Amino acid sequence: MSATFRSLRIRNFRLFFVGQLVSQVGNWLTLLAQTLLVLRLTDDGVAVGILTACQFGPLLLLGPWAGLLADRRDKRRLLLVVQSLAMAQSFALAGLALLDPPPLLAIYALAAAGGIVLALDHPARRSFVVEMVPEDHMQNAVSLNTALMTGARVVGPALAGLLVTTVGFAWCFAVDGLSYLAVLVALARMDPDELRRSPVAKRARGQIRAGLRYARSVPELWVPLVMMTLVGTLAFNFSVVVPLFVRRSLGGTDTAFTLLFSVLSIGSFVGALVAARRTTITVADVSLASAAFGGSMLLLAAAPTLAIAFPLALLVGFGSVAFLTTATTIFQLRADPTMRGRVLALQAMVFLGSTPIGGPLLGAVCETFGPRSGLVLGGASALVAAGIGAASARRATALEPA
Repeated sequence: MSATFRSLRIRNFRLFFVGQLVSQVGNWLTLLAQTLLVLRLTDDGVAVGILTACQFGPLLLLGPWAGLLADRRDKRRLLLVVQSLAMAQSFALAGLALLDPPPLLAIYALAAAGGIVLALDHPARRSFVVEMVPEDHMQNAVSLNTALMTGARVVGPALAGLLVTTVGFAWCFAVDGLSYLAVLVALARMDPDELRRSPVAKRARGQIRAGLRYARSVPELWVPLVMMTLVGTLAFNFSVVVPLFVRRSLGGTDTAFTLLFSVLSIGSFVGALVAARRTTITVADVSLASAAFGGSMLLLAAAPTLAIAFPLALLVGFGSVAFLTTATTIFQLRADPTMRGRVLALQAMVFLGSTPIGGPLLGAVCETFGPRSGLVLGGASALVAAGIGAASARRATALEPA
């Protein structure tokens, strides 16, 4: 057990962990409440897909610039600014939700504002994780950070369902806004002298293109990026496919959806803790995790009832976070420190930023062929990605000297 949580012995990382845990629970309140609000207003899968595009589209557009900004700036100070903006966006959503009915376009606009904040936050926060711990703790810190985010998904969706059904959408957004106080206080209380800062990238022409060329030149980075493009576009759009699957294919309610999402997140949390004990990660590990994720999605697509869907959701959660953690660990550990922010921004672009394409596409697939088809498409894409990774790992093995 001590090996699993060893990075928590370090004060700066412990402060970060606790603050982010509270904040990420709040973040899931907003993500789930936005989805349920749009679904209640429209009862349309394409509308939910458009919401997803608004939430993650800025990652696709601003990713390279945000990664370069993270490489050039003090990440702790940058995160203080970004998290303050995220707090303001949540309170604005709370005010909007008090209107009857809230304008759909305004919901989309605030979702896009949150997407801009996320684009700035993602590379800074991910690359900051490894600055708080010694080098031999880096992989453990990365895995614990993933466990933190997936653990928040256990509490956040269930809490969102409770608040929506008892006090309404506005309180979901307001509680999220208050949760940012925890991370702001944690960042403010850190000891900057104990941070292991990465070298700051100096200003020069063509730095964004340089980051792309660097990632392309390192197979251990490029192959997982290609895999994440497939999986992020077609398999990780849970907020689009799962609520439609629960309500239309299984006859469940909003509460059933949030409970299933929480069960899925329990599987993710267990997967992240298992990953935290690993000492090495290879492309072959990423491929195996992608195969497990794809297979579990196909099983969930075949579930005839909610009772059977719940245990299968555990497997989906475990496989999804195993894939995410192994791929993210490679990016954070194998990337040159001066390029880390840009590499992680590329990861965000192809993984989260691809959802503006995949979200509406999967919404249309679910509307045309049924929600089960959306799960099948996601599972198949993860299996194709696994094949790409396996082929790359075999080539790398063949090139090794005998």
